[in-house]
Amino acid sequence: MGTYPLSLDPKKRLTIPAGWRDYAGLAAGGLYVLPNLEGKISLNVYPAQEIIQRLSSLRNLSIADVKGRQFARILGSQSQLVTWDSAGRIRVNDRLLEYGKLTDQVTVVGAFDHFELWNPELCKVDIEMADLGEAARSIGF
Repeated sequence: MGTYPLSLDPKKRLTIPAGWRDYAGLAAGGLYVLPNLEGKISLNVYPAQEIIQRLSSLRNLSIADVKGRQFARILGSQSQLVTWDSAGRIRVNDRLLEYGKLTDQVTVVGAFDHFELWNPELCKVDIEMADLGEAARSIGF
């Protein structure tokens, strides 16, 4: 939860806030970094256990489900599994950094089950309350 301005170090590593590391579980298999699925120029970062739960729906796909298989192929090829170093840093590959237009500064935005990495200039987190209310109703929150 929360929003943090962070910097990539000279080796392009990002130090994740300690509280978020605790939530994600440092020893729980790392993090999956995915391109944003809403078409926004940002990256989504999920704890491994969250992605494992979500992948169960892919296991049930028919081999004839063309759209489902295409989704799995594209998302799998565009994603990365990252692990923590002893200082709680991750290294996102250059292709994903380029996709997210991330250079030296990064805005990290909490989203409950994952967090997002944004270029500070592109970060648009100011959601109108009316839109937030509608979104909450649509998911039964």
